[in-house]
Amino acid sequence: MNGTSSPAFEIPTVDFSAWRESNREARLRLAQDLVRACKDVGFVYIINHGLDESLLDDAFSWSKKLFSLSQEDKMRAPHPEGWAVHRGYSWPGLEKVSQEKTQGDSDDDEELVKKLREIVDCKESFDIGSEKNPDQPNQWIPEGVLPGFRDFMNSFYWECFKVGGEILRAIALGVGLDNDEDYILKEHSGNNNQLRLLHYPAVPAEELESQRMARCPAHTDWSSITMLFQDDCGGLEVEDITHPGTFVPATLIKNSIIMNVGDLLQMWSNDTLRSTNHRVALPPLSDRFEGPNRVTRERYSIPYFLSPDPTSLIECIPACMSEQNPAKYEPITQAEYNRMRASVQY
Repeated sequence: MNGTSSPAFEIPTVDFSAWRESNREARLRLAQDLVRACKDVGFVYIINHGLDESLLDDAFSWSKKLFSLSQEDKMRAPHPEGWAVHRGYSWPGLEKVSQEKTQGDSDDDEELVKKLREIVDCKESFDIGSEKNPDQPNQWIPEGVLPGFRDFMNSFYWECFKVGGEILRAIALGVGLDNDEDYILKEHSGNNNQLRLLHYPAVPAEELESQRMARCPAHTDWSSITMLFQDDCGGLEVEDITHPGTFVPATLIKNSIIMNVGDLLQMWSNDTLRSTNHRVALPPLSDRFEGPNRVTRERYSIPYFLSPDPTSLIECIPACMSEQNPAKYEPITQAEYNRMRASVQY
């Protein structure tokens, strides 16, 4: 069933300004509120997070400049062939977001990928990482084509990590790691994160309604956490965990971060924190189409994925396990988990 969720299901809002205060009790209350949202919903709006409004405006401005380039210019920085390197420009249809995982190179895996790709994801993206990660080399548009883009995005990448790192510290405090707020953060150097610029082009609504195309099917993220910035187009939906199969719109709160728990943090926390399904569908009916030909509005969003370093071992946080609640997952490295998921997506 794909319907509208009950009114009782809401994405909470947390004011992060208290985290920058010296008041220990205020910081603990904020951390507990944040963790409660991660337990109950898996998604939370974070306001007063520390990223300037002008910086976010500039990020969207650069994203629009990038995607307005000719296809020839965008293809000067193409996503490398295969799934191992996840950087550069991905054209509509290259990527197929899925919840499925493969274990190797079997015929069953090939059939799975073939079936998934019968419906094209109609979006284009540009992925950026740390310049210090030799295993994931960035693919840049030439400076002469888009001057200033590389410098801005490198700076924006690390500004996002500063805020994301503080969110991870608050989560650690909220789950009971009172004496080690850096427990999760210390596995994140920042060099394995991913900044993604996304553009959903305007397409005939019929293509989406007939399911010949999709914007982004329901999925969870592979990260520890994801920080999302979005425009006012609409379309992001979060699964109502009280009514599986129904989705609630994650409407824009200006200058907020929509933060969600990723698969690795759910595993780390022994299912204490929830990695929730979400998707990008048609926007609300009132904002859905433009013109007599029922063409969708184009949509821009910028997710930032915080991921542990590849050799980091994802094993249960001590505060999230007990004799009555033993660890549910076998330890796995970030690199191993990433391989399982990425081999289907590209």
